[in-house]
Amino acid sequence: IIAELARALAPQIDQREQFGLLQRMELPVSHVLYGMESQGAKVDMQRLTAMRDTFAADARQAQEIAWDYAGTTVNLQSPKQLGKVLFEDMGLKPTKRTKTGGYTTNADALQKLYFTYADDERASGFLGALLRHRETNKLKQIVATLIDATNPADERIHTTFEQTVAATGRLSSVDPNLQNIPNRNAAGREIRSAFVPGEGFESLMSCDYSQVELRIMAHLSGDESLIEAFKSGADFHKYVASLVHGVPVDQITPDQRSHVKAMSYGLAYGLSSYGLAQQLKIRPSEAEALKAKYFATFGKVHDFLESCVSEARKRGYTETMFGRRRYFPALKSTNRAARDAAERAALNAPIQGSAADIMKIAMIRARRALSEAGVKSRIILQIHDELVVEIAPGEREQVSALVRDAMENAVHLDVPLDVSTGVGADWQLAAH
Repeated sequence: IIAELARALAPQIDQREQFGLLQRMELPVSHVLYGMESQGAKVDMQRLTAMRDTFAADARQAQEIAWDYAGTTVNLQSPKQLGKVLFEDMGLKPTKRTKTGGYTTNADALQKLYFTYADDERASGFLGALLRHRETNKLKQIVATLIDATNPADERIHTTFEQTVAATGRLSSVDPNLQNIPNRNAAGREIRSAFVPGEGFESLMSCDYSQVELRIMAHLSGDESLIEAFKSGADFHKYVASLVHGVPVDQITPDQRSHVKAMSYGLAYGLSSYGLAQQLKIRPSEAEALKAKYFATFGKVHDFLESCVSEARKRGYTETMFGRRRYFPALKSTNRAARDAAERAALNAPIQGSAADIMKIAMIRARRALSEAGVKSRIILQIHDELVVEIAPGEREQVSALVRDAMENAVHLDVPLDVSTGVGADWQLAAH
């Protein structure tokens, strides 16, 4: 079967000029991944079990509170039953309907209702408990999945890293999916504390790229103001906000900083003005005005993003800095929604794809550096823009320098690649 596949696929890889990428990046990184999968990551089973029980108890408590406010034992997982309680029994005004004619009860809709009816004790009490139940239940499920995936023989999780699932070239993982461990809230971050060094190792080191996608956007667009913002050494988002709003850095308000930060990332992800307005909870007209100001400040970013889409329309695909292609047949679709989605993805693919490629190069370099140095420390996980390394006694300084060097010099851009590292007794304590 493999021989048949090779005969069928080799000409396609050749025709798409992907052989270089396969040999220089994908095959070498598959060796690194093999090492990471077979070694696995050690977890503290007692901590995981205690965490699962705590989340389960919190979810039960939130359910009881929700039932008290609803006056009935409603199934909190059923959109139909929730719709009845919220829009019939409590008489709330629905935000929008689903395709099948029911009412939307997704997280966004519930959040909106929660703010809208903040003064209504029964409605806000029920919605608050419902949102808490959803959150803790999700965390309980994530922890339960980790427990199920732990190998009882060595108490390590041997995830499977996928190289061919994410269309952008990013790595993903299954059995279990480690990319979905939340990092935004304290309870989610707590899950990371269950990942600990195994026998013969003393700590974990977390190394991640800071704002890698924005740095790639600055490099690919060649925008002098954005490049300068990275080279200035100041707080990047504050510096950009001061350029956009035309006020000194020390006068930038937290709101102005967070709006411009969302704008920067939104552009790199192909976010529309409407999407930005929703994210920042401002009017679409305000989001449009912010976007216009941003593009007036960083003209080359605007030209670069426009060119990503027009090039993709012309060629049928986008390319990363390293020649990884992503094809977009939907750019020629007669369906407007499909075309718009393809345009947003084409805008983001060169940036996100280049970030994925840089991480793969960094992993190959780091693995080689550790092996040449003859150290015992090893890379055990790769999540988003982060590498997690298991540190052997007495190797902390040397390994930290080797991995940082491998990541910072994976590729040379017009702006420096910034890597932050931290070491701790578990993954959470290694956060920085």
